[in-house]
Amino acid sequence: MRLPPVNLLGIRMKQLESSIRIEVKTDYIEEQSSPEEERYLFSYTITIVNLGDEDVTLKSRMWCITDANGHESKVEGAGVVGETPTIAPNTAYQYTSGTVCETPFAVMQGHYVMVTKRGETFKAPIAPFRLAAPGLLH
Repeated sequence: MRLPPVNLLGIRMKQLESSIRIEVKTDYIEEQSSPEEERYLFSYTITIVNLGDEDVTLKSRMWCITDANGHESKVEGAGVVGETPTIAPNTAYQYTSGTVCETPFAVMQGHYVMVTKRGETFKAPIAPFRLAAPGLLH
């Protein structure tokens, strides 16, 4: 019996993806929001934890933001908050950024493009998380 070929690259990419844990905390910024103008400002604090055994550098990001009207916007760019941090094994990098939405509820998700010290590029997925003004959800 002949076994199918093993996709070692695919296995390695899954290992790299699972070596990054992303934690998210969101806040509604009421004092800078204006509901009558359909302007809702949210901040989000991201903690990227490197659970792997080698340095990784965050090269770029891609966000998909979907508001309560179903309007979808994509944000792509180099690094985060003007930095392309290198995260050593068993350490974390944290930053805070923000976004303006036209509705009091939205969902964000995306990925970071990371590069290992050996030059391997992989995507670290960012699971969907919600942005919500207080009192909307129970």
